[in-house]
Amino acid sequence: MWGIIPAAGMGSRIQPLAFSKELLPVGSRSDGDGERPRAVSEYLVDRMIRGGADRLCFVIGAGKSDILGYYGSSIAGADLFYTVQPEPVGLCDSLFRALPLVGRDEIALIGLPDTVWLPEDGYLHLPDQGLSFLLFEVDQPQRFDAVVTDRDGGVIEVQVKPAEPRTSWIWGAVKLTGAVFRELHQLWLARCRRDEFLGTLVNAYLAGGGSARGVKAGQLYLDVGSVDGYRAAVRLLGEGGPAPAITPAPQLALRRAR
Repeated sequence: MWGIIPAAGMGSRIQPLAFSKELLPVGSRSDGDGERPRAVSEYLVDRMIRGGADRLCFVIGAGKSDILGYYGSSIAGADLFYTVQPEPVGLCDSLFRALPLVGRDEIALIGLPDTVWLPEDGYLHLPDQGLSFLLFEVDQPQRFDAVVTDRDGGVIEVQVKPAEPRTSWIWGAVKLTGAVFRELHQLWLARCRRDEFLGTLVNAYLAGGGSARGVKAGQLYLDVGSVDGYRAAVRLLGEGGPAPAITPAPQLALRRAR
């Protein structure tokens, strides 16, 4: 199983930094007999490995070789791979840079490396078939991609940063098969690569007869890519004390993003 980590963005909301935003220290972890800061992207790496991923691909941008230097070739038994997005032209372009690595019969997990969320085993709540989203209820869905579902969890629409959201549930993680990954890629090409956001591409996929599931199993979602989110993450994760290397992450009691 693959984990795809799009890490090519510039991080303009939290710059200037002397390093990639994915290495922003948030909380800490035990390292032998000592303790050291923990990079924010380690929380996603941890959750992907918990979800079954044994191979992870970081999609990095030019000038972000510090991510490669930080993680190296493997972590917690998972092999690490890297591919480059030459220009930061959107999430879809970034994700499809990893497409050649994922076989049609394989499963891929997708997440954002500047977020921290619960439950730690969230990917295990998603089915191994088709396309599915792990959903989180937040107070300001207009800042994210809101996912409208029917009573059975079928995705009706993804609203990309909607001014008037129809729901307070947003997606925070994705699971899909290699076959669906390829279908989305072919659709993206047919649409002249104009989809920057995953949500608009998924809407076109649904309109063309595709289907997706939304699973409302998320408990807490923090966007660490903003200054306010970073402060909240530092405050909350600091309360949990140092975590063992990679797994498990600190336990938090909050149920909703505030």
